[in-house]
Amino acid sequence: MADDQERDDFGPAEQQCAKRLIALALAEDLGDVGDITAKATIPDSAQGGALFVARASGVVCGRPIVDLLAERFALDLHWNPIPDPVPAGALLGVVAGPMREILAFERTALNFLQRLSGVATLTARFVTAVRGTRAQILDTRKTTPGWRVLEKYAVRRGGGRNHRMGLHDAVLIKDNHLAWLADESSGVDPIQRALAAARSANPTGTQIEIEVDSLDQFDRALQGRPDIILLDNFPLDRLAEAVRRRDDRGSGVLLEASGGVRLETVRAIAESGVERISVGALTHSAVALDIALDLEPATQRP
Repeated sequence: MADDQERDDFGPAEQQCAKRLIALALAEDLGDVGDITAKATIPDSAQGGALFVARASGVVCGRPIVDLLAERFALDLHWNPIPDPVPAGALLGVVAGPMREILAFERTALNFLQRLSGVATLTARFVTAVRGTRAQILDTRKTTPGWRVLEKYAVRRGGGRNHRMGLHDAVLIKDNHLAWLADESSGVDPIQRALAAARSANPTGTQIEIEVDSLDQFDRALQGRPDIILLDNFPLDRLAEAVRRRDDRGSGVLLEASGGVRLETVRAIAESGVERISVGALTHSAVALDIALDLEPATQRP
């Protein structure tokens, strides 16, 4: 099994999502007839083993999902203890059993492991870049359809925090909401209208966040005392000014920077004093970590 830390973060929601995606992945890979290449070339009685090897350094994520997949194929899987990040060339684990089953298991196992490890690795780089500041790195809803629960699990594995899971569990008032609410004839500020409507329509305790794109909007939002104000595409000087204005008022509103955040810029953004930095790239631009499944030398045939 995967180590305790990774298992503890892999709860019922992650397990349910993984099982659903495993079923879809195997259906599209094996179809109705299975692996016709292995059936033609590998004897039904053949047994063997293979090694999971990290070809690049990174944070490995997704081992509990591979455990579920190994159970599906009745394979014996053992993971080695590994550090974070794991060095290139490290032996991650060993799988053994019928060779046909190992070959059918291989690609789906690697797809999960490589993708989620890529997200965790990129997240860890952002987290490292802001270390020593008060800023937390958060993900967004820019996730692969169907994979959101697992990709957000990978963000946590990399040391990041999760933003709202979806439209259903937190309020985030954005520019298009405000554009629709804007009505000069009413004389009511759309920011105040939106905040009041959000509070009246949702249970007490629901997190309320609002996006602003100017300091004027920021000042008006601050008066409405949401839980969080998202500073969209603010340059560094405006981020620092927003922090100063918030602090001068003694407000407990959290400030979140967002928009085009890159590894090269995230440290300076964090040093502006914001508490949160949301980064869509964690999930929409992560590169899969290079992990291989190599046949054990003792089981190879000439």
